[in-house]
Amino acid sequence: MTSPAPRRTTVVVLCWNRWDLTRRCLETLKAHTDLTHAEVLVVDNGSTDETPQRLREIPWVRVVTNATNLGYVRGNNAGIAAAPQDVDVLLLNNDVEIHQDGWLDALRETAHAAPDVGIVGCRLVLPDGRLLHAGTYMLPDTFWGQQIGALETDVNQFARTRDVEGIVFACAYLKREVLARIGGLSENFRSYFEDTDFCLRAKEAGFRTVVCGAVTLVHREHGSTSDEPKTFEALFQESRRTFRRLWGKKLEARYRHTLSWQSILNFPTGYAMSCREILRACDAEGIRVAYTYVYGPGTPFPAREDDDARDYFLNAVSRRRSGWRPRVSVVYGQGDVFHRNKGRHRIGYTMLEVDGFPEEWVRQANEMDEVWVPSGFNRDGFLASGLKKPVHVMPLGVNVDYFHPGIRGVNNPAGDFVFLANFEWVERKRADMLLKVFNQTFRRKDPVVLVCKVINVNRTTNVRAQIEALGLSASGGRIAFLHNREFPYHQLGALYRSADCYVSAGRGEGWDMPLMEAMACGLPSIATDWGAHTEFVHEGISYPLRIRGLLPADARAPYDKGVRWADPDPEHLAHLFRHVFEHREEAAAKGGRAAAEMAARWTWDHAARRIAARLDAIR
Repeated sequence: MTSPAPRRTTVVVLCWNRWDLTRRCLETLKAHTDLTHAEVLVVDNGSTDETPQRLREIPWVRVVTNATNLGYVRGNNAGIAAAPQDVDVLLLNNDVEIHQDGWLDALRETAHAAPDVGIVGCRLVLPDGRLLHAGTYMLPDTFWGQQIGALETDVNQFARTRDVEGIVFACAYLKREVLARIGGLSENFRSYFEDTDFCLRAKEAGFRTVVCGAVTLVHREHGSTSDEPKTFEALFQESRRTFRRLWGKKLEARYRHTLSWQSILNFPTGYAMSCREILRACDAEGIRVAYTYVYGPGTPFPAREDDDARDYFLNAVSRRRSGWRPRVSVVYGQGDVFHRNKGRHRIGYTMLEVDGFPEEWVRQANEMDEVWVPSGFNRDGFLASGLKKPVHVMPLGVNVDYFHPGIRGVNNPAGDFVFLANFEWVERKRADMLLKVFNQTFRRKDPVVLVCKVINVNRTTNVRAQIEALGLSASGGRIAFLHNREFPYHQLGALYRSADCYVSAGRGEGWDMPLMEAMACGLPSIATDWGAHTEFVHEGISYPLRIRGLLPADARAPYDKGVRWADPDPEHLAHLFRHVFEHREEAAAKGGRAAAEMAARWTWDHAARRIAARLDAIR
């Protein structure tokens, strides 16, 4: 039985002067597009340069000529109106270049993958290779739309097909069903904001907007007002006022909860990085979060936090005010700062890498209305330490747009098999065991290397001297170090994808975010079989590292007496090193299953839904 032919598509290219851009757009479109089920319609918006003459010379292009420049919205609407009434329409800016075969087919297939998909966008990159667009969002705080991923180094982040609030219409595939229901672009706008308005109107009509991450086009951003800043500013602000009038109350109404969130954003800590992701996911889940800095004198982070998070969304959230006594307030950090919680319903959210909690943490936790922890391991440790208040397991997550198997890693010309470890240089991480075991398991001539990304927060610790004291053999397995090297968050996935196996061989973890990120990137992992990370680590998707028992935790660390951590087995670590190295296909298969499970169960979206459900219960 043959499949029905795909629906035809009219590609509408709007242009006004700048023939150099239009020519390049059409040349690349012709070279990389199967036009069997498509036509190209160019709307000449009253050009006064050579554009009209040049367009008449192209036999495969249909031209609609406007006598004058009708502007972006009315110009595109002229193209939509000229398209046959039984076809889909793809709006394409004339400053877009196409270098990918099959791009139109992929957008069409995405649009018709489900009846409620109405609008499809794609990844857009700048000519210099930086990502420009992977969807858009609009905060009612500012009514200034933002492009997701803008100006990040492109390592193939946002490569999946995903729902978004909006897209820029530099490339927008519009299904006929949407056009039939809501019409074309709103002529309340001349230029700017019309794309977000269209996506929101489509949502009200029951249609989703998605980004097809498998398609990437180049956007040169040479719009018709790019050389006229005063014209741009006037048009932009006029459209912004119109958009606020039309959508202000509706966008505010999407929040069904308000939440005060006290934590840390701008220090290189696990709490800060996870806090950033929680705030984003909560906002998308309809939770209006107001963030305030919780740390201060007497805590491990006494310095004032930088007011600039260097992130538009986070800066906007930080400017929100929750009032003196917010209805629900979460302090997300160490348990000795819970007392700073000023909410009417007070929640303390924390974690620890040992099987109990300090007495002061427990005392302050018992002053809360409830306590959140990310794992059953931490729940049991709190209860065993004397917690009397309700405790709820609220798992953390991973961003599968930045951490997935399709992220581009760094080329490995030597072809070595790479084990990767990412840790802070502290006794709990057992760097001494890791380095010794690897060095003794392999020989220098073996095509294998251990790369250690080491963070030394306590700069007084002489890491080089401690490594030298281990007496590693020059003829043993090779080890390379990335010492105090900071990677932008959006590029961390490239570090993981440059390796073949991830190793986390410490004594215990309160969650182990790097391990989860590596697993989401599809790396097989060796991880100590004890601690909070056993919530998401198991034999089917990883290589659990056996422990020999439990030991009293280091008295120099901020733990009370009596708490314990794991004693990982060095002989089993050596066996796992060798096994993974010699059974690469098996290991890669485990890594693939790990990535699938992280995406299916452990994203930040999952975490935000748990938080929203708990807020529903509190209300």
